[in-house]
Amino acid sequence: MARFKAKQPSSGAAEKKKPRMSNAERSAYFSRREAAKVLRSVLQGDAHRRAVASIKSLVYSPSIKNKKATFALVCQTLKHLPIIKDVLEGANILNSRWKRQVELVYIITYDILFGQEISFVGEAEKFLLQRKVSLQSALARLLVRKKMKRIEDLLDHYQTPDVSKPRYVRVNTLKLDVDSALIELRKQYMVEKDDLVPDLLKLPPKCDLHDHPLVMNGSVFMQGKASSMVAAALDPEPGWEVLDACAAPGNKTVHLAALMRGKGKVIACELNKERIKRLADTVRLSGACNIEVFHSDFLSLDPKDPPYSKVRAILLDPSCSGSGTVAERLDHLLPSHAAGQSANVDETERLTKLAAFQKKALTHALCFPQVERIVYSTCSIHQIENEDVVKSILPLAASHGFRLATPFPQWHRRGLPVLEGCKLMIYPHNIHVCDWLLFGHWYLVCIN
Repeated sequence: MARFKAKQPSSGAAEKKKPRMSNAERSAYFSRREAAKVLRSVLQGDAHRRAVASIKSLVYSPSIKNKKATFALVCQTLKHLPIIKDVLEGANILNSRWKRQVELVYIITYDILFGQEISFVGEAEKFLLQRKVSLQSALARLLVRKKMKRIEDLLDHYQTPDVSKPRYVRVNTLKLDVDSALIELRKQYMVEKDDLVPDLLKLPPKCDLHDHPLVMNGSVFMQGKASSMVAAALDPEPGWEVLDACAAPGNKTVHLAALMRGKGKVIACELNKERIKRLADTVRLSGACNIEVFHSDFLSLDPKDPPYSKVRAILLDPSCSGSGTVAERLDHLLPSHAAGQSANVDETERLTKLAAFQKKALTHALCFPQVERIVYSTCSIHQIENEDVVKSILPLAASHGFRLATPFPQWHRRGLPVLEGCKLMIYPHNIHVCDWLLFGHWYLVCIN
């Protein structure tokens, strides 16, 4: 008697193998998920009125692989977000599972309705693609309800302006001279020297240089005009010891090192543990050898301790509202901006707390025994963070022998006439209010 046992199929044969994704499918799949991660961060920060990194900073962090596609997806989804939300509500297709991944749903819905249908591999993509007709019908009903014929009219209705400004890059003179950078960049772009900051170059709006060899090797830094004016206003001399009090992400720090021609010492102080790595990466990329990075709170530094007792110049760019950089940060795309939520009770309370910290930091800067030059800068347009802070510490500054200086005398935009010496302060933006969004930093220079 023989006993036979049927051969069981292997698990691989029992299950139908999933087809491998093409390169285009893989790229689209991961770009959407990277974009959803960035979108979740900015939307949560915006909803709670909590400061987070800008959209550009989040997208161009090392963890994001497909930067161009991710950046485009995030910006376009935010631009269309009011429409997308109305469409999803009208279609009524989301269950609890997909509501928990709503940022990914927003990204994919944008791609289905307004983007390029190159690939829809993935469970979320398939779920929404199967409901494409419902999404399109909800969009059509929305157009009828708003009495509009085109998507462009809807976008205008939701007021999401496209703010364009020149692209600025600062030449890292530790690695490359300005004329050589001009020659190299002019092979691809129209470039001209800035008329105010010597090592700054101006390019047309929307030039994408993130992958340019000069940016990748640290020969030039993508840095706005206002940001580049800070270190230039401090104007430290080679051989000095200089303190950057709130240093990350480090663009101003390495600019100081370049202005000092690599001589002397720049002490870069940063409290935030996550931003320390970004600061160290910036310093490494710049090639600067005279920067020491300290993971510490500027307010906890003892000015009389040996590491700081010889500091002769301080750059103080403390935490602020960021209200002057909404175009650079692309904050005009966020829901709170469209809804006009900036002037509320929570925002007033936040500004008051920020101003209290700024006063404390500026007061502390005046206590360093050998300091003879201080620059206080914010990227805010609010008087409470600018003139009011300065006015509150002027008597103390005078008692330490300080007076207000006049950086960039040819720059016409100065402080509000609410204190003596307001004309010695700088608003690096143009006269029209709408242009405040383009530059948005504010400076005070004290010299002893």
